[in-house]
Amino acid sequence: MRLFTALMLVLLPCFMSVSAQEITVIKAATLEETARKAEREKTIDIAVRHVETADGNLGVGVLHRPIMKSDGPVVAILHHNQSEVYRIMTGSGTLAIGSKMIDVIELPADGHVVQNLVGPSDFGKIVDVENSQHVTTGDIVIIPAGIAHGFSEITEAIDYMVVRIDPDKLVNLK
Repeated sequence: MRLFTALMLVLLPCFMSVSAQEITVIKAATLEETARKAEREKTIDIAVRHVETADGNLGVGVLHRPIMKSDGPVVAILHHNQSEVYRIMTGSGTLAIGSKMIDVIELPADGHVVQNLVGPSDFGKIVDVENSQHVTTGDIVIIPAGIAHGFSEITEAIDYMVVRIDPDKLVNLK
């Protein structure tokens, strides 16, 4: 029995998929600074951190969107492999989802957005809005991979943190 226990203690690390690693802490001030940077530079999406885990990569980013009136079809994005979780930091708007898009443009595989933010994705216009929800400061939204999503209107400039789940480890680490 002692031999078995000793053997297991020696071999156990060989069977573990990820070595012990430190946790990642992203301060609220960093998220706020990133939101202001996005606003200043008129950049919608900035990656804050991407880390490797046993089950894939996890990314955190901040998005800033200015006020947008509701007019015409909803311009949307659909991520092939990544699910996302939003937490609205400030502002409000109406988020629309659908399963079908028209005028679809596949994002270039070697482009910054695919390589550093969202992985393989398409832009387009939602054909039929299947659900829309007004979101505001403090709300959390879960968007599974394969669902087209976009804002139909933004009534107050919106900043939101996104957690991206990248099971296939396609996005570069940061």
